[in-house]
Amino acid sequence: MTDIIHLLPDAVANQIAAGEVVQRPASAVKELLENSIDAGADKIQLVIKDAGKALIQIIDNGCGMSVTDARMCFERHATSKVKKAEDLFAIRTMGFRGEAMASIAAIAQVEMKTRRHEDEIGTCISIEGAQVTNQEPVATSPGTQISIKNLFFNTPARRNFLKSNPVEMRHIIDEFQRVALAHPGVFLSLHHDGVEIFNLPKGNLKQRIVHLFGNNYNERLVPVEEETTIINLKGYIGKPAFAKKTRGEQFFFVNNRFIKDPYLNHAVSSAFEELLPDDSYPLYVLFIEIDPSKIDVNVHPTKTEIKYLDEKSIYAIMRSAVKRSIGRYNIAPTLDFDQETGFSNMITHKAVEDIVPPSINFNPDFNPFANDSSSTSGYASSPRNYDAKPSAKNWGSLYDITEQPVVEQTSIYEDETVLETKQKQYMQLHNRYIVSQIKSGLMVIDQQMAHERILYERFLVHLDDRKGASQQSLFPQTITLNANDFELAKSLLDDIKSLGFDVREFGKNTLVVEGVPVDLGSSNINETQLFEQLIEGFKNSQQELKLSKRDSLARSLAKNSAIKAGTSLGQEEMNTLIDELFACKTPNFSVSGKPIIQTITLAELDKKFEKG
Repeated sequence: MTDIIHLLPDAVANQIAAGEVVQRPASAVKELLENSIDAGADKIQLVIKDAGKALIQIIDNGCGMSVTDARMCFERHATSKVKKAEDLFAIRTMGFRGEAMASIAAIAQVEMKTRRHEDEIGTCISIEGAQVTNQEPVATSPGTQISIKNLFFNTPARRNFLKSNPVEMRHIIDEFQRVALAHPGVFLSLHHDGVEIFNLPKGNLKQRIVHLFGNNYNERLVPVEEETTIINLKGYIGKPAFAKKTRGEQFFFVNNRFIKDPYLNHAVSSAFEELLPDDSYPLYVLFIEIDPSKIDVNVHPTKTEIKYLDEKSIYAIMRSAVKRSIGRYNIAPTLDFDQETGFSNMITHKAVEDIVPPSINFNPDFNPFANDSSSTSGYASSPRNYDAKPSAKNWGSLYDITEQPVVEQTSIYEDETVLETKQKQYMQLHNRYIVSQIKSGLMVIDQQMAHERILYERFLVHLDDRKGASQQSLFPQTITLNANDFELAKSLLDDIKSLGFDVREFGKNTLVVEGVPVDLGSSNINETQLFEQLIEGFKNSQQELKLSKRDSLARSLAKNSAIKAGTSLGQEEMNTLIDELFACKTPNFSVSGKPIIQTITLAELDKKFEKG
């Protein structure tokens, strides 16, 4: 029997490795950006076409490579960052495995031009499917230019599993933002299909956050800084008032490497305890500096997971540092009298003996309710004589009325004599619930969840028939989103219009809303806030519940546009709401699956009163 175990060819081995390292175009973008950072570049340009499926090009002014290095970088496990096993415990670079370029070259058509600053001429190498097709000298600027064309051209199964262009582009923007936040001293730009999405000048961390997410983030940021013998912590957290329903704007960096760590995330969340509802998530961009020998970054090929020697201490430091920043900037109440600004107005620099107590003069016989004796009507016909002494007899009895108990009686129905000739009446309880009498007892309806159910089913119909009516706004509103949300909005534009929005693109990362769905009513609508909540709610439904795009959109708009608890409703409004609720396909349960209607039987009421 012949031997059946044999070595795989390099090309096949590289394709297998590529499945782990390069899962989508964003993976290739991440590896290329990190290589440019490791090369010492302070100017990096990223050009994308067809969401990375047609072209990913990166141009940097880093150190460049020699002819030998240029050829060697495409070999598997070839790297300049690790020479011996001990180096794994002192890693400061972004890459170190030596797999990225070999994996990319195995599944794409790659062209690289590179030149060192001290050389007069550079090198151009073309590779297709791990095979070198051309290598020649070339005149090029110092640094490296890498073009990746037709990603996954020789692995069609992987290409077929790629998502739509807007989805893949959002993943690319995510990776770009992470590198940009970690290196605010590097100029970065991103172009997609000829449109500039980002142009980030060099600056500090706060400026970089504002450039990435928008000018309105300038007022949302609170600095965090803590130096200990274990870690150094710095960065920014967001004020609780600006927390969102999704986790999108949460970034941890360890030695400038982006990581995902639920344990540390819990440390930050616990610092915001009692300041945020359970379904809200704060913004944070936090950097941890730690001795590389006390962590292990060689856990996963994507290098987004890290193991720590002293995890509990890092948790405690992070939680206390964030909590202190929240208190220091008066976001939360504090009992530290050295920092409490509420007592600052009570401080005086005068000596105690120089302080004169205020004096108060008053007339004990003054009666503000007395009429001028010369007046024959309820109001004096001439200027009031303030020198006269009106009688103060029994004037205090006028306030006795305030001590009388107020008797209120609320009836579900009007007088029994007119009940038979009028439509059934409802009562609103605390502006939250609608109460009605039924044969068996009482029926209680949650008005907010009822309206959400009505709107949700209505919006689903509009998404199917594409006939959502629009109410034109008197003054169109422009909405500027961050790059990621803008790409998401563009992918949803057709469905959003089906719901009744009249919206169109209006320049870089900007939309203009000229109309809103008629179903939202004619009340004062903040188009900007409504649209932002629509996008935020859609992301939350997709991440947490894994719903379809259609359901997520209808659910998000219904939740954000329904009447809220605390809204006072008239009798006609309550009648309409109840009629529309019972016309729904699923009137008993809310969009979230919670009960909308509760009944209290007479037997239950009797039991409460200990009858029977």
